[in-house]
Amino acid sequence: MSFKLDFSEATDFGPVPDGIYEVITFNVNEDATQNGAEFINFDFIIRNDIQQARGNSHLFHRIWKSKKDGKYNKGMVMTVAKACGLEDGKEYNSFDDFLADFAMTPVKVQVKNEQSEYNGKTYDNTNIKRFMGTSYPDVQHQFKGKAAESTPNFDRDPGQSSIDISSEDIPF
Repeated sequence: MSFKLDFSEATDFGPVPDGIYEVITFNVNEDATQNGAEFINFDFIIRNDIQQARGNSHLFHRIWKSKKDGKYNKGMVMTVAKACGLEDGKEYNSFDDFLADFAMTPVKVQVKNEQSEYNGKTYDNTNIKRFMGTSYPDVQHQFKGKAAESTPNFDRDPGQSSIDISSEDIPF
């Protein structure tokens, strides 16, 4: 078996440059820090079906529960929901159902690299500063690697029990 180097597949792992990006909402869930601070964690992927830098890179955004009342800032949550194109006035049976409704929604975000200080240490952060409706609602993004494995396949026939893969589909 042979192996050939192909540097066109090389990836830059540096921070995503400041700018505006079309992304797809990959995953949204509630989580908490080790100290118990709760937040909504948004995982966005920069779309590769649009000509833009850093396609397939992940961007993360958190909305924290208030320490004062233990609730999420409704304005922040509704801003993201509106930009992601969720239906105004829609009612959900649970908060988890609401978060699941974000799956695979396209949205446009403005990214800014900033520094923060915590306990005397300085950290570099890539922050999402603004959410906007997408300019490209017809999503043709192709997921790579593990993301492709965990992405629901809405086009597959529900009666189909297996997927045919030929040796040409395998990169090694």
